[in-house]
Amino acid sequence: MFMGTPDFAAASLDALVSGGYDVASVVTQPDKKKGRGHKMSHTPVYEYAKAHEIEIFQPENLKKENFEEILNLQNPDIIVVAAYGKILPEYVLNYPKYGCINVHASLLPKYRGAAPIQRCIIDGEKKTGVTIMYMEKGLDTGDMLISDEVEITDDDNFETLHDKLAEVGKNVLLKALKMLENGTAKREKQDDSKTCYAHMIDKQTAKIDFSKSVRDVFNLTRGLYPYPKAQTVYDGKMMKICVSKPTDEKSGGVFGEIMRVERNSFFVSCADCLLEVLKIQTEGKREMTVADYLKGNTIEKGKILGV
Repeated sequence: MFMGTPDFAAASLDALVSGGYDVASVVTQPDKKKGRGHKMSHTPVYEYAKAHEIEIFQPENLKKENFEEILNLQNPDIIVVAAYGKILPEYVLNYPKYGCINVHASLLPKYRGAAPIQRCIIDGEKKTGVTIMYMEKGLDTGDMLISDEVEITDDDNFETLHDKLAEVGKNVLLKALKMLENGTAKREKQDDSKTCYAHMIDKQTAKIDFSKSVRDVFNLTRGLYPYPKAQTVYDGKMMKICVSKPTDEKSGGVFGEIMRVERNSFFVSCADCLLEVLKIQTEGKREMTVADYLKGNTIEKGKILGV
């Protein structure tokens, strides 16, 4: 049985199907309303399973009275979980013969929790990876089976790093299953002293604090791009900073002050140096380069972002 929801999970499901594993069924989140038209939308895992004629279940929750019957009918040898989006109850974890394993997008024990990809960029990490772990009652606390590293570069944002990790996740999952099959799998305890928690991204997370270093602000903008995007306020209205670049130019202004406006960008004062802003999205408008925005709008030197 495979349990997952977003694109990251669909990549792991594809690895199982392409690798010749008998995926008897898929469990994914219920359909949700999306977009301006609020149309009901299937999850990426649902779409993949449907295209490959795999039986699909979308329980509202995993309470025993709702889900145990499905488990009994399917009787899975192993449950593979990847970004399912809900905590699995103990009776589910204990059900399969070979247990439940999770494809987690970080190098555990660091970045347990809901948003490991975004948080490692926001925190300025230079590497991350995917860990295959045995699942237990705690949140991402189970014994580790295998992991693989990925380098984080300044060109990475949430989208590009997500895609790198999804690809690595596919390969490391297949390695883990081979280890389980041939009896070479070893359990490695997590060192709880080295852990940190990757909290969910909320509105407060997305607010830019220009009193931080230019690297911190730059990391926030790329960690939240393309969604939900880091945001501030310009002239009383919301402005999202989509693409930016740190400079070595000393700031000297008030935090958040626009120090210079050029043809293709503008420069904002952070705690130490100037941040060059290259692409923005303003209230009610689409995302665009600063060059395109300035063709019909103005950005004034001396204005302070965030107030």
